[in-house]
Parts: sequence; C-alpha cells; structure tokens
Amino acid sequence: MIKPNYKEAKTRDKREYKTINYKLPTEMKNAFKGKTYFLKTYGCQMNEHDSENLKAIIEELGFCSIDNYEEADFILLNTCSIRENAHNKAFGMLGRIKHLKEERENIIVGLCGCMAQEEGVVEEILSKYKWVNFVFGTHNLSHLPNLLFDSIKTSKQQIEVFSREQDLVEDMPVKRENKYKAFVNIIYGCDKFCTYCIVPFTRGKQRSRKKEDILKEIEELKKENYQEVTLLGQNVNSYGKTLENPVTFAELLRRIEQIEGLKRIRFMTSHPKDLSDELIQVMGESKKVCHHLHLPLQSGSSRILKEMNRRYDKERYLELVDKIRKAVPDISLTTDIIVGFPGETEEDFLETLDVVDKSNYDTAFTFI
Repeated sequence: MIKPNYKEAKTRDKREYKTINYKLPTEMKNAFKGKTYFLKTYGCQMNEHDSENLKAIIEELGFCSIDNYEEADFILLNTCSIRENAHNKAFGMLGRIKHLKEERENIIVGLCGCMAQEEGVVEEILSKYKWVNFVFGTHNLSHLPNLLFDSIKTSKQQIEVFSREQDLVEDMPVKRENKYKAFVNIIYGCDKFCTYCIVPFTRGKQRSRKKEDILKEIEELKKENYQEVTLLGQNVNSYGKTLENPVTFAELLRRIEQIEGLKRIRFMTSHPKDLSDELIQVMGESKKVCHHLHLPLQSGSSRILKEMNRRYDKERYLELVDKIRKAVPDISLTTDIIVGFPGETEEDFLETLDVVDKSNYDTAFTFI
C-alpha cells in the first residue's frame, strides 16, 4: 500500500512529465470472460470521461456491462469530492453494497476517483470498509487491471493512491457513451488553489497533453464519424504552459478547426484570470467553436473574490463579459456562483446580484 502524503500535493517543482503508452498484458485479456460489471460515476465531465476509459479497460478484461449492481460480479464506484452530496451518495452506495457482499462474498468491489485522493476517506475505508477489495485514485487509472488481479490473488485489500501526479498515459482505450459527440482531455490538474476547492489535491499539478497527441485523437474520432468534440480540463485556458514547446489554448483551437469533417468544438472549464484576448478573438472568428462559454463567477464581490483566491475582481470579470459579447454577440454565457461563502455580507451578496444582472447569463449553477 502506498499511503498518500497530502502535504506533497501543494509542492510546485519543475518536474518534466513523460508520456507513456497504455498496453494491457496479453495474459490479462478476456481473463474474466462471462463475468459482469457495474460502474457508477459521480461528478463532473472529467469523471464521466475517466469512466469511459475505465469501462473500456474492464471490458478488455472480459467483463460485460450490466445495469443492475445487485447482479454484478464486479462493482466499481468512480467518485467525486467537489460536492458534499456526491460524497454522501458514494458512501450510501457502499452501505448498500456491504449488505450485498455479505450475501455474495465473491463480489469484487472497488472505489476510485477523487474521493480516494482524500486522506480521511482512505483511513475510513481502512478501518470501516475492510471488505472493499481495492482503492485507487485519479493518477493511476491504467493500474486497474493489476489492482484487480492482485486483490484476487492475495485476498488482501489493495490501496494504491499517489499523492503526486504521475506521467501522462496515452492510448488508453475508450468506450464512449455517445456516437456523435466525444470528450477529449487536453489538460489535467490545476495550479490555482482557490480556497474552497479540493481539485489541486485530488487531480494534481497542471499537466498538458502534447498537441500532436490531441490532434491524433481527434483525427481518429473524425474517421469514426464523430461530429463534435468537447475539450476538457479543470482550466482549459492554461493549456500548453507546461509543454516543452509552449502552445496557447487559442492556437490549439485554431489547429483543431483545420480538421476537415469535424463540425463543432466545445470546451470547459475556463478560468476568468486566464481568458485571453487571443481566445476571445478565436471564438469570434471560428466557424466551428460553439458560441457558448462557461465562465465561473463564484462571487461578484471583489473582497470575497480575494478571499477565494480567484485572482480577478468584479471589474475585471465584467470587462471580460463585455469583450466576449462584443466579439460573439450571440454568445450563450453560463456560470457558477457560491452563495454564503464564509464572511460574506449582505453587501457582498448584492454585488453578486449586480454582476448577474449585468452579465445576463443563460444559466447559473448556484451552490451554498
């Protein structure tokens, strides 16, 4: 077992990340033919796309998907840490699985994702959920086959959670949920450390995929008749900064636009601090980038934004909204807002309402 060292997560060195290729050992392929699996996903689009990878890996092992977890031979929960509700739902699901495990002790149960990166969750599983066969985090999805085999071979609980991000893994198999629209990761992790957010600890340091690898994946999607891609990252606007030869997100969009046959390009999520004039220009000129921008506000109060470590103020945010609407008049603008942040006053809340009024959002996801 590798015990997480959570203090390391905030260390920011200049480590260079290698790219390695995924390959399932021949002896593991179809080893579980005739067995069934159930995978439950909690959280964001990044988690959903991780599950697309996990499903493909599991099916390479021979498992077949099943909708009823009570009949599955293997149950895997891909978890989320951002929202308390998702956190509670995952533990509630574990409670139901426990009763099932008492009746069918040969069921294999695994937990992965962002919750696994929380020190308290790992300690709770070690003390109260000893029947869970294995646990792994967000940095080692490709290790699933080995953890599964080791848990069966040794009959011991396997926990492999790395506190530090690992090298980038390319060529991961994918079982996509949609035949026409596809998620494509372009950047992993986040370096912003907003005071309310656990993502830098659960997803690690910011790492960009190579432009060539992204373009190759999208070219393959085009050959499979996919019409739309959604570029994913905790902060897509920071794409390319960690590459040996830096590339801006705007430059990446321009290159993706050149792929013939691809009709639509979406992306999320954008951090206001890193939204460049170059990106706004590309959105205004592009014939493929959809006229939608998710631009989280979180608060309209400059004082609260400083407490949140958001690195922009109310005036800067409204200036961005104005630039975007001038460049893309028909833009669909959506946002995230936190209400009741510690120390927020009625005056701070009214500042948020002022930004909402001036920004004219199409949709706002609000959280207490």
